[in-house]
Amino acid sequence: MALVEELHFGRAAERVGISQPSLSEQIRRLEYELGVILFERTSRRVSMTESGQLLATNLPAALTQLERVIEAVRAQARGGWEM
Repeated sequence: MALVEELHFGRAAERVGISQPSLSEQIRRLEYELGVILFERTSRRVSMTESGQLLATNLPAALTQLERVIEAVRAQARGGWEM
């Protein structure tokens, strides 16, 4: 999400506290796993593809839901299931 907001690998990496090459590699792996290009890269700029925009639009809600599921699983493991 930092890269979506910054559209700059260096600033996004700094924001999340990792190196720029590490962020670039993580994005490449994500694109490989999804089978789509999320960001168009040139030497001067970064922009999102339509696939990247679709992911960016839906990702916050998906992450919120994932956090809820994780909390429910942890609560269930403690003996008090709630969702």
